Amino acid sequence: MNKSYRRGSHRVMKRSRVVVLWKSGLHLRPAAMLVQAAKDFQSTIYLKCGGKIADLRSILSVIALCATMGTGLDVEAVGDDEQDAVRAIEQIFSSHAGADATPGSQQQKL
Repeated sequence: MNKSYRRGSHRVMKRSRVVVLWKSGLHLRPAAMLVQAAKDFQSTIYLKCGGKIADLRSILSVIALCATMGTGLDVEAVGDDEQDAVRAIEQIFSSHAGADATPGSQQQKL
């Protein structure tokens, strides 16, 4: 679900809701993908989980969310390219989820 709203007299923020689908939760590998993607945008991008807020420019703040599989997160972006930024983050949550989203989704090599 995407939303935009006015903040102050002229600031617009793009917002979306995503769900952590990685069976190991939002661990180091997906956090690194998110941080790397955030670097491609001028907008400031945040993930919100309960009362915690993570700046996507900081991998430590993303990891500190301690988001487990099934956790809902709010993605918020503020800036000139906020719509594209939010879409890129949504894409990471949806397209990379299959890598380890469910037990047995990867075959073990012996």
